[in-house]
Amino acid sequence: MFEPVIAPSGTLLGLLQRGRGDGTLHALTAPRAEALAALNHCVLRDPRHDWQVENRSLYYARLYLDLNGELDEIEAHLFGPEDVLDTEECRTGLALAVLGHLASYGRRDALQLLRRYAASGYNWAWALDELALRDDDAGLRALAAPVLARFPADPEGEAELAAAVRDAFEVRPWRLWADDPRASVARRVRAAQEAGCFDRWQRQLRPQGPRPGWSVQAVFDWAQQGIERGAVLHVPAARCLTAVAGPENRPEILQAARSGGDGARCTALRYLADGNDPEALDLIEDALATGSALVVDAAVDAFERMRSVAAVDRARGWARRPDALGAAAGRVLACRGGAQDRDLVLAALREAVRGEGPDAPTLWTLVDGAGRLGIGCAAPVLRHVYRETASSHLRGRAARALAATDPSFAAGFAVECLWDCEESTREIAARHAETGDVRVVEQLRRLAADPAEEAEVQTAVRSRIGPDMPTV
Repeated sequence: MFEPVIAPSGTLLGLLQRGRGDGTLHALTAPRAEALAALNHCVLRDPRHDWQVENRSLYYARLYLDLNGELDEIEAHLFGPEDVLDTEECRTGLALAVLGHLASYGRRDALQLLRRYAASGYNWAWALDELALRDDDAGLRALAAPVLARFPADPEGEAELAAAVRDAFEVRPWRLWADDPRASVARRVRAAQEAGCFDRWQRQLRPQGPRPGWSVQAVFDWAQQGIERGAVLHVPAARCLTAVAGPENRPEILQAARSGGDGARCTALRYLADGNDPEALDLIEDALATGSALVVDAAVDAFERMRSVAAVDRARGWARRPDALGAAAGRVLACRGGAQDRDLVLAALREAVRGEGPDAPTLWTLVDGAGRLGIGCAAPVLRHVYRETASSHLRGRAARALAATDPSFAAGFAVECLWDCEESTREIAARHAETGDVRVVEQLRRLAADPAEEAEVQTAVRSRIGPDMPTV
């Protein structure tokens, strides 16, 4: 899948793509046709950089409700020829999730679309999972025949059916079908369930990887074999070393960390750093100068995991380095530094935004650190990250940091955060937004009454609702 193209943050489309609360507020005041066009663009062209962790479906579903939006374009997207040509889950997943939320709000047209797609669409398993949470027993039982028809009644088809049952995210439809009054349906599903259980049992009998009695060298060899196969195994290999290595093996591990192959070196560095070995920090610094790209990444990652006083002291000396270790040092100080490290963390935050932009992965930790350390001077940079990042998770972290550093947050960004796509961001807003704004009071009451809202958000909302709250 291609990286999504994100519109500028000042446009309606850009706001909706980012999942910002201002996107909803602007859409509700824009011409309805323009707002629906932007909303459909987002739902049919998933704007998330990481669709597996960022939330948008409830955000978009609520806006469809507010706009009384039709579902014609979603229907054309799901049932068009691209459904056969482009079979990536991310092409249809967001649309199906939006339909699921709309169905839970009582939109019958959304429920019917999900049923049709589960019966005939390529990404039927996702649609079935949405229906498992929202449809009644009769609706699910009606899908048994079309779903089972996807699997030929031959050994290969039965194996595919068993895998589908075994890997199903929601098991309710399969359990209903296992008790179906139609013998042909119940028999196939029960056989698939039994085959899936047998397959799990067989997997447990064929474990891969280290065995009891392995030597330190055997663990190093296993990590190297993983690299040769394209699998990075130094993290589990380091855990294995913890089990098999003794004090007498330390010289061998130190030698591997200095000059071993990539698999052994990465494993040894991780093991020594996790154990706060007194030589770990020097070996990490040496790896930056002499190691391959894989070793450098492993060394930096190992350093960031260290929690000793010595590691924090070393980070203060490394924080101004113009390389990966310097960036890691800034993140270490953001996580574990003290008030004396505010200037170093602020400098790292500014440099990351200046050099890599508002979506730099390093910002996640630095933004958290600015909030943790209460760096008031970081508020302008945090506001920039909040506005411009395409990551709704990073925006939520920026909102949390602004709540701790920016006195204007409660009357500013906290208001729009009540409509944000991420529940954690809505929770922050519910705890901080000033209730003098009539929109805030109205949205707090709406969130408190919405059965689709997360429990943490509703708890935060109810902590703000009281007899002294202004009436709407």
